[in-house]
Amino acid sequence: MESDTDTQLVLRAVTDLARQTRFPVVFGGLEHDGAVHVSAISGARTRSIEGLVVHTGRGLGGAAMVERRPRLALDYRTARTITHDYDRAILGEGISTLLAVPIVVTGRPRGIVYCGSWSPGPVGDLVSRPAFRAADMIATELRVREEVDRRLSALSPTENALPAAAQEDLRESYAELRSIAAAVADAGLRSRIAAVEQRLAAMSRENVAPVVALEVSLSPRELDVLACCALGATNSEIAASLSLKEGTVKSYLQAAMAKLDASTRHAAVAKARRAGLLP
Repeated sequence: MESDTDTQLVLRAVTDLARQTRFPVVFGGLEHDGAVHVSAISGARTRSIEGLVVHTGRGLGGAAMVERRPRLALDYRTARTITHDYDRAILGEGISTLLAVPIVVTGRPRGIVYCGSWSPGPVGDLVSRPAFRAADMIATELRVREEVDRRLSALSPTENALPAAAQEDLRESYAELRSIAAAVADAGLRSRIAAVEQRLAAMSRENVAPVVALEVSLSPRELDVLACCALGATNSEIAASLSLKEGTVKSYLQAAMAKLDASTRHAAVAKARRAGLLP
């Protein structure tokens, strides 16, 4: 089933898209139980689209799902390349031109974003681009959420010391999650990722010496850089991973080293671990 969080994600995307696009009506939803359930609508003049359920392969949106590419009907009523299962909803709203953009996550269609207008008109790249961005944004957020959930479900408390390989995998996961969180706009999702990070760090601390109290407060970016350093990444590799300039990475690293009173990056990582700041 589509969670409340996913519903809010689609609603936010549809609301933002309605402000950016030239199409007067925007709607969309995610797939569950084998069909896309429209959960967000903006700009509609009637209630005919409410509750619309689009099955794979049926209608314009269903075709877009199967083909995993946008589909456009300049004159929906006379379109011959789609089925007309949903004419009552679409024509009931008075839509003439309809654009359907699939939401694709790691190759799997997960939903549809629709843009419609009540009169025929040309639809070029400039007009359709906001819809593509909205679908990509939803896909990115879903992909991150699924990765967070996967990592959460994979975590399990252990009473025994972690093997070296497992400890290294834990540290890689921590660094990757910090990199993901840095690119996420959703505050709620960032909070969920932070909770996973804390759990990973806690699991690591359970298997090492007691935490040493240090009066040190590292910024999120300084922690991001140190987490990558812990994996042996170079400044250029860290810059690529965090979408920063190499000089900026160096500045964050030097600031972290100064706060930790460490003369090398390796010493900074070691102190951060002893302080419980890194796994």
